[in-house]
Amino acid sequence: MRVRGVRSAVAMVATAVLLATGCGAGDDKPDQWVSPDPTRTSVPPGREGVAGIPPQPDQATARKYADALDKIDRDVVNGDVEQAVDRGRALCVTVQRAPEDEDALVKETVATFTSQRHPKGFGTAKSKRILTAVRKYLCPDY
Repeated sequence: MRVRGVRSAVAMVATAVLLATGCGAGDDKPDQWVSPDPTRTSVPPGREGVAGIPPQPDQATARKYADALDKIDRDVVNGDVEQAVDRGRALCVTVQRAPEDEDALVKETVATFTSQRHPKGFGTAKSKRILTAVRKYLCPDY
């Protein structure tokens, strides 16, 4: 599965969780969470966790993550740290579901991390290193 619009993928997962848990339309209680930035399509932090999406890293962790990816190939981040973080957080969902299935995780990493110069991903060797960085900085508990 290619993840091009990670935010839309996150929103779709969150919607599925909401529907499965009975939250959303028809609730008698007002929503307790209000997005501080209405232009962002994100879900409440607790609901992201239920969907398997780790929380946003702090700036220092995001920078270390981006630096690790830049050491693999500067084109992985390509100046867009936010997108690299979003892709990594989306990959964490798969890491949580199948932490021991290295082949599937590498295939998902190849499909998730693409660029204009690498439209089919960064290959197996680099994807293994990308996966290691994702696990270390974004979802170390999975």
